[in-house]
Amino acid sequence: MQGESYSFWYSFRKRLFKNRGAVFGLFIILIACTIGILAYFIAPDHSPNANRIILEIGGKKPGFTMEFLLLPKEKKVKQSGFFERLMSGQEDNFMYLPIQSWQIIQDSIVVNKYVDDGITERQAYLVSNIQSVPHEMVVKKTFWSGTDKFGRDILSRLIIGIRVSLAVGLIAVIISLTIGITLGLVSGYFGGTADKVIMWLINIVWSIPTLLLVFAITLALGKGFWQVFIAVGLTLWVNVARVIRTQVFSIRELQYIEAAKALGYNHFRIIIRHILPNVLGPVMVIAASNFASAIVIEAGLSFLGIGVQPPQPSWGLMIKENYNFIITHNPLLAIAPGICIMILVLAFNLLGNGLRDALDVRGKL
Repeated sequence: MQGESYSFWYSFRKRLFKNRGAVFGLFIILIACTIGILAYFIAPDHSPNANRIILEIGGKKPGFTMEFLLLPKEKKVKQSGFFERLMSGQEDNFMYLPIQSWQIIQDSIVVNKYVDDGITERQAYLVSNIQSVPHEMVVKKTFWSGTDKFGRDILSRLIIGIRVSLAVGLIAVIISLTIGITLGLVSGYFGGTADKVIMWLINIVWSIPTLLLVFAITLALGKGFWQVFIAVGLTLWVNVARVIRTQVFSIRELQYIEAAKALGYNHFRIIIRHILPNVLGPVMVIAASNFASAIVIEAGLSFLGIGVQPPQPSWGLMIKENYNFIITHNPLLAIAPGICIMILVLAFNLLGNGLRDALDVRGKL
């Protein structure tokens, strides 16, 4: 039995990695997961939620470069440990003052503060006050993807936003698989009244448009980060339940299930040990599809204002905040998060197609 299982998984991996689309999708997903985990160490703006607001440089194009005078904050900033920074970033120790030029005159640094294109304001600061904590007084930063209307770094918010999409997809898939597999197994194995009740529930949920159902759940639970997880997860279990139910209907009539019943095994053991492992193949395909659907639904909810709330970065929320720039001078502010959504959804769909082909043993005969 173990030899047959090993042979199946060996041939499954072999067929999966022969599919270039699936390999490409898996590669993109692994890169996204790595970036998501190390987001605050990779992002140029390591502040919580990449929310460093510099209003003077709002709406700048990609490649914009500016010098900043670092002014120590009046309050003492708590330094985050490694794991704390990994999870939520590190608050800035300084305020960033955009400047066009600067020079040191005696004990003062005189700067031309940048106000707007062609507009500057001359200001002076005591060097001793600025360097109360040893650091560089002036730094130069390049905003490779530009800045939004609040002067926040778009690239940093795109990187941090990966976490939202992957987290929503992961939690939503776990919720949908848990509910869908449980109801599908019960419906398919026991049949009768249990099957009728579960199919009635499935048909009710199936008849409601997904976004409308998500709106209702979100409004009932409230707006927020965790509410989106639950709302999306509670709308994606129907496909899982339908597929599992159909698979179990055919498996429960096989001889080894009849033999297990004849040996006196209880229903729980038969379902968990003998039926569930044989229906997980199609579930893997649906999980990849649901992951992609969850990312799109979350982006749509955030765009409509009932998903992730500011200042937390979400690709859908970024499109909402910057879509006015599409018809003005800087369309990339809204296009960039849209491209990120497209690439990640494409990756999961390609992986799902590869899993489907790899599991379709009959098609290979």
